[in-house]
Amino acid sequence: MEEVNLELYSAPRPPAVPPPLTLRDVVGVAFRHVRLMVLSFFVVLFGAVGVTWLMPPLYEAEVKIMVKRERLDQVVGGNQNTQLIAEDLTEQDVNSEVELLKSRDLLERVVVESGLNKQATKSFLSSALAQLPGQAKKQSDQGLLTLRAVQNLEKSLKVEPLKRTKLIQVTYSSRDQQASATVLHTLVRFYLEKHLAVHRLPGALDFFQNQVQQYRKGLTEAEEQLAEFGSKNGVVSADLEKEITVRRLKDFEAGLRQTQASITETEQRIRILEQQAATTPARLTTAVKTADNPYVLQQMKTTLLNLELKRTELLSKFAPDYRPVQEVEAQIAQAREALQSAEQNPVREETTDRDTTHEWLVGELAKARAELSTLHARVTASSQMVSTYREQARQLNTTGIVQQDLARAAKTAEENYLFYSRKQIGH
Repeated sequence: MEEVNLELYSAPRPPAVPPPLTLRDVVGVAFRHVRLMVLSFFVVLFGAVGVTWLMPPLYEAEVKIMVKRERLDQVVGGNQNTQLIAEDLTEQDVNSEVELLKSRDLLERVVVESGLNKQATKSFLSSALAQLPGQAKKQSDQGLLTLRAVQNLEKSLKVEPLKRTKLIQVTYSSRDQQASATVLHTLVRFYLEKHLAVHRLPGALDFFQNQVQQYRKGLTEAEEQLAEFGSKNGVVSADLEKEITVRRLKDFEAGLRQTQASITETEQRIRILEQQAATTPARLTTAVKTADNPYVLQQMKTTLLNLELKRTELLSKFAPDYRPVQEVEAQIAQAREALQSAEQNPVREETTDRDTTHEWLVGELAKARAELSTLHARVTASSQMVSTYREQARQLNTTGIVQQDLARAAKTAEENYLFYSRKQIGH
């Protein structure tokens, strides 16, 4: 007998427990889809780079405004050292200025002044409604563009007070670099006007306007007097011209002293040259030649020989005491003395020439005398120039004092005018 085991096929089974996920399984999945992962990475990377590259740059301008408490119940007067009575600045004051910066009328003025309403674009719904008949197009379009520009300005404009400070930070972002700076500059300008209008004291503006007009008139009169004085006296800047004149005067005085010293040196040189020229001969012996005169000696010897022959002839006829014989003897003695003298004193020849030293001394003396005349003339001209510049310096000194007084008066009037102008702006 066989035994049959029956088992239900569709009987419920206990749920299977999945194996735990390991690092190896994750790495295996990554390796199986590595191409897809790399491709996805580069697609996302290049997409982000492309979008960043194609997007226009965003320029952000920033300005910080310091809020401070102005004077309260200030005594209005011309004293520049007025004491200010101020109170401590509170957080409510800073928040009030923040709201003033974000006010709608102020933003509308900024939009119109900066031309942001001309750059705003209408939406598709607004364009469709504008095509319907019976719509006021021009005023409606202009007002709609201004409203849209104000809304865009409110979104792009951030006005935040800095914690624990008295500063308000204002930032504005746009696609145009120049527009960002222009919008903030216009906003600050209109904010200051509105701030002054809100905090202005009653009656102070009229007072300062009158003071500004009065001191402007005084400044104009002082400047006209100063210009008329300079035109009348032919002086632009007396101090500068005086400085130039004194500098030239010093130069001429130094030249005059130097010329006088040159005169003293030249006179001393002339005296030395005159002394040397007086002791130096004009001509100088260059050669000396001594020699006998043979013709004269021969003639004298011939004469002596003839006399001796004549004496011999007379002695042969007459006695030695005979008078003609004695005369011949005397002639022979004279002829011998003359011959002896001629032999002892030969002929002397001397050659002379002009002395170059004497000529140089004479030339230098002439040049020194001419230079002395020139120096005396230069002293005369320099003395006249020194006197002229001294007189001009004295006149400029007097003129400079008057001009300084006029310039000081004009400066005082200008300071008062600027002071009350700042007071007027501050009120």
